[in-house]
Amino acid sequence: MVSVVSRPKTRVIAPVIASVGALALLLTGCGAGSGGGSAQGSKEFTYLTNVENTTIRGEIEALSKDQCKTENEAAPLKVETVPQTRLDQKLQLLAGQNALPVQFAAGNAPALTQDLDKSGNILDFEKALKDLNISDAILPGAASTIKSLYGGKLNVLPYQYNVEGVWYNKKIFADNGIEAPKTWEDFVAAGEKLKAAGVTPLSASGKQGWPLTRLVSGYLFSDLGPDALKKVADGQAKLTDPEYVKAAEAIADLGSKGYFGQGIGSIDYDTAASQFLSGKAGMFYMGSWILSNFNDKAQNKIGEENIGFMPFPKVAEGKGIDNQYAANVGLPMTFNAKKYDDKASAWLKCIATNYGSTALKDKNSISGFKLTTPVDGLPPLVKSTQETVNNTKESVLWFEALFSTKATTTSQTNAAGLVSGSITPQKFMELVQNDLNTK
Repeated sequence: MVSVVSRPKTRVIAPVIASVGALALLLTGCGAGSGGGSAQGSKEFTYLTNVENTTIRGEIEALSKDQCKTENEAAPLKVETVPQTRLDQKLQLLAGQNALPVQFAAGNAPALTQDLDKSGNILDFEKALKDLNISDAILPGAASTIKSLYGGKLNVLPYQYNVEGVWYNKKIFADNGIEAPKTWEDFVAAGEKLKAAGVTPLSASGKQGWPLTRLVSGYLFSDLGPDALKKVADGQAKLTDPEYVKAAEAIADLGSKGYFGQGIGSIDYDTAASQFLSGKAGMFYMGSWILSNFNDKAQNKIGEENIGFMPFPKVAEGKGIDNQYAANVGLPMTFNAKKYDDKASAWLKCIATNYGSTALKDKNSISGFKLTTPVDGLPPLVKSTQETVNNTKESVLWFEALFSTKATTTSQTNAAGLVSGSITPQKFMELVQNDLNTK
């Protein structure tokens, strides 16, 4: 749902919904009187994170020796790691014991974090940052994404922030007289010109499926507005409603025109990236985490100077926002409200005012924190993407962001069938909606 970011599964991870029994334990264990004194402020700045993500951990460790040295002397940083596949179980166990650390990686699905919030374990960052007089520490676009995911609350911190859109080959576009399309009609027309020139219009991974469903949600948000899928999650609309099926039809139409090339169902993520970076495809829908591939000269055969980035094209008379970018915050981090004391508050202030600049400088890693110190010498694409992030005031989510695990799997495993024609748009939406109905 990463070196700027490496491509870990944290980016687009399927929601993992805790079992009824586990949540009952979690909520019961966190009730009044449980855990005794363990809920008090800690002498250490304890931090639980997933072992796969070394970028965030490494930057916080670096801050503890530099900008946050004073805070670290008062409450030394103590890091514990757990495999991401065991993260939710670990969080439930610790919550049941009233023993969550000061900072921890939020659950794989927003649902778990929201349950932890109901039991008093999640810090209200909106209030906390306001009390520290740094309400502007989190960029508007990142705050918008977080609130969309967490029921309107600023429940996590955006150590990583990814915007998604259409990357395109500037040279191929120029050679074929194509300007970066702003409307869906122009987008389809650009695809036709590319196909006529012998270039695959759109590189995508049908094997993973989610790069294709991102196009469905992009169309939905542009046509019906940013709340299109929230209405589905809230039961106010269904994916089988005609206006929703229309979006699936639009993406299926791209497939019927041959815009994804041959064998879309067997193309994986790395192959799709390679198609674009070798000049075989004119466009590539992907998130900003792909910058690590773009900045790798061994992979990038077309040259960084020939890569452009544009928002999802606008659907005629649609209700979507201008410059529409889907966004996510990777696997976000949060603070334990029960252990939030003066020392934890000092750590939060130091992190919020320093992390954005240091991560960008050290790792070319884009976060959702405001840059308090200018960073020079960035690769051009990283710099321009950071500017896009800075200027984004409102963002949208992705297709499966609010889905159950079952519906997410159904969506992604049937995406290739949607664009290859083996599954009709109506049937595709029915399959996913049926799983939403039984979640």
